[in-house]
Amino acid sequence: MSRRDAIALAHQHYDDGGFLAVLRRAVSLPTESQAPDQGPHLAAYLTEFVVPLVSRLGFETRLVDNPKPGQGPFLIATRHEGDDLPTMLTYGHGDTVRNYPEQWRSGLHPLEVVVEGERWYGRGTADNKGQHLINLGALDAVMRARGGTLGFNVTLLIEMGEEAGSPGLREVCRAEASALKSDLLIASDGPRIEAARPTMFLGSRGGYTFELVVDLREGGHHSGNWGGLLRNPGTVLASAIASLVDGQGRILLDALRPPPIPEGVRAALADITVGGDPNAPAIDEGWGEPGLTPAERVFAWNTLEVLAFKCGDPDGPQNAVPPSAKATLQLRFVVGTDWEGILPALRRHLDAKGFPMVEVRATRTEVFRATRLPVEDPWVAFALASIAESTGKRPALLPNLGGSLPNDAFSEILGLPTLWVPHSYPACSQHAPDEHLLGPQTREALGLMAGLFWDLGESGPAVLAARRAAGQTS
Repeated sequence: MSRRDAIALAHQHYDDGGFLAVLRRAVSLPTESQAPDQGPHLAAYLTEFVVPLVSRLGFETRLVDNPKPGQGPFLIATRHEGDDLPTMLTYGHGDTVRNYPEQWRSGLHPLEVVVEGERWYGRGTADNKGQHLINLGALDAVMRARGGTLGFNVTLLIEMGEEAGSPGLREVCRAEASALKSDLLIASDGPRIEAARPTMFLGSRGGYTFELVVDLREGGHHSGNWGGLLRNPGTVLASAIASLVDGQGRILLDALRPPPIPEGVRAALADITVGGDPNAPAIDEGWGEPGLTPAERVFAWNTLEVLAFKCGDPDGPQNAVPPSAKATLQLRFVVGTDWEGILPALRRHLDAKGFPMVEVRATRTEVFRATRLPVEDPWVAFALASIAESTGKRPALLPNLGGSLPNDAFSEILGLPTLWVPHSYPACSQHAPDEHLLGPQTREALGLMAGLFWDLGESGPAVLAARRAAGQTS
């Protein structure tokens, strides 16, 4: 059988309802890693669902306990065809954000896949159950087309804590480096640049979340009697934030700004349009760093966002100067940003601006580091050509995702070139009520991944040789 047959088999998996049936089973399993006491549910997704699924594809499986207490386990599955063949590592996460069924609109439930036209609703359909199931379905199609072989080795890593910051992932990658040794990572998460355009990204922006807290006194005091005499923590906190980012979203503190955009990155983003999807929100003109295109602001620059701000009781304000205020901010940052120096830089800045009463503290122990495979790497041209051949479309190349992923575990700890081929789209409502996957794009994704895996079996050794000739090793 041929490459075309492999793609046809992948499409058939969609057309005959097979993929939808597998997805329904996955979504029905609750896997909320952000909720307490979910260990048995997180483990069950692996033992009751993924292990039987991949065992039928010839994988040998084992569960790895999380080194972080109380966190979900990992699954490492391997399929070895030959010592002289390339080895691909693929990754996914089976956990989801919280379900909050009461927030979903009438007729939908987060643990049931509901099909309405092109939309397949359910928690995890887009992030990330649907995406790693697409890749497993494509692997199966290639195996059937090749008479039971792939032409390369595969190692599968599934974690159950990505939505909680991937606790333990880096420790597992270090401890299991030998078992995870591979030539490249091909995985799927996040959205395409737009629904109709296949996309590949080579890393992700980092994410660092911190709190600014102003706690001035016990209890509130009457605003008529004490206003103008007592510092208002809300005013202090708002002013402190305004010294970090201005009213047009431009970062003011140099320590939070990135280095200049590399020319290769700028060239890759030249044909990228952000917000082209009809369901995407309208871009605010004049917001963000001046002189950059929208694509450059999202994929090549840093952004500082205020995620939450609380002072007093917003739903029941009192005629009182409140005692405290708190805000949560997040820096999304690109390669070259000194994220480890963020807290000290904030402390120095706030002190210099007259805000010693503003406390600065990190909010999560796990930080997503910024990563980016060079756009000139031979694996990049290989994958772009494969996707174009399978779809008849020019794929979008993003040097890194605008959001954050634990890609540093693979690129830095395991030293792998990383290719991410997302199967969702920007308006999929991931992390929100009514999360969904698009049916037509799912069918296309099954086919393009089957084509990519077929080509890896055909051309993988040649790409490895080209990288070695260029002095690049995984």
